[in-house]
Amino acid sequence: MLSGFKDFVMRGNVIDLAVGVIIGAAFGGIVDSMVKDLITPIIGMVAGQPDFSAYKIGVINIGNFLNAVIAFLLKAAGLYFLIVVPFNRFAARMATAPPPPAPPSQSEVLLADIRDLLRKNASAAKA
Repeated sequence: MLSGFKDFVMRGNVIDLAVGVIIGAAFGGIVDSMVKDLITPIIGMVAGQPDFSAYKIGVINIGNFLNAVIAFLLKAAGLYFLIVVPFNRFAARMATAPPPPAPPSQSEVLLADIRDLLRKNASAAKA
């Protein structure tokens, strides 16, 4: 029973997933700080501090939901424009051009010649 658990835990997929979750949580902290400390103050300077927590529709407090949606959109936009786009540009510069196609080998050239001769003979036989 314990050996099955050990096999499960030691599989590469589980370890990779655990590392991804931990790195994702740490990266989430970076994105949260970027939005909270960089983007939100800039928006606050331009349009005032956005806070919708007091908004209600009847007895439903919709303001906190609006704050969460706006925070999500700010995080997504900040992540995309400040991290994904620059990384993609950097990766495109670092990518090497694919090598030119190799010239056909001697056997490929001979096979192409044989194919052409067979086609020529077949068309001559039809005429």
